Amino acid sequence: MPTPLQAIRDLLVEDPRYRIEAYQFIREALHFAHENFDIDGENDLAESIRKGQTGPKHVTGQQLCEACRRYATDQYGFLAKMVLGNWGIRSTSDFGDLVYNLIRIEQMRKSETDRREDFDDVYDFGDAFEPEFELVPREAE
Repeated sequence: MPTPLQAIRDLLVEDPRYRIEAYQFIREALHFAHENFDIDGENDLAESIRKGQTGPKHVTGQQLCEACRRYATDQYGFLAKMVLGNWGIRSTSDFGDLVYNLIRIEQMRKSETDRREDFDDVYDFGDAFEPEFELVPREAE
């Protein structure tokens, strides 16, 4: 069985659409989701322990796509879309391909209900990383 590093190297050769940074980004965005999102309606570690849940909560494809959007914006600001594009990521479907590549080489896991299609068309990349400006009316002089 190849080491995790060798598995990633082989994956980069098998599927050259994405750079290694894209795979690292997916891992970091998953961590970001666990740290910042209220997954499954709970974000209380004490409540999770009381219920016997010891590992990280499951993140759906849609939740991971949103985590990717927020994390990219936090990390790269106005350049988020360009940075992701440089790594080969141009749609939420690419997030799904990255995740399922990692699942295939046993670097991520999925639940019985997860589907690759959960990542398709979650949001439009053309709009998702555009800065949001709010116009504030000037006070009367």
